[in-house]
Amino acid sequence: MHELPLTEQIITIASEKASEHQAQKVLRIALVVGELSGFVGESIQMYFDVISKGTLCEGAILEIETIEAKWYCPSCDCHYVREPLSFACPHCAKDGLPTDLGKEFYVKHIEIDT
Repeated sequence: MHELPLTEQIITIASEKASEHQAQKVLRIALVVGELSGFVGESIQMYFDVISKGTLCEGAILEIETIEAKWYCPSCDCHYVREPLSFACPHCAKDGLPTDLGKEFYVKHIEIDT
């Protein structure tokens, strides 16, 4: 449910940018969503399809790029995607540490029709 106000903000930002450039329409919005960001891409898409109606974003394509969460192994000095229910590095089997990789959430770009 917390995707609703976030999606409203995405539409507001894209519409404002389009208006600044006297655009008639937003064609595409590209988002980057980390799997640990707390946001679900399918929910954002669902809300976008409904609440973009009647805005400059109506009919725009919403591209959602998902970023995998990565862990860091100080023993091997490497990043890795952990297996479910495990924190072990796949190279040395020692426990790794969480990182910020996979917590991303941002608008990558907006394509408008001028």
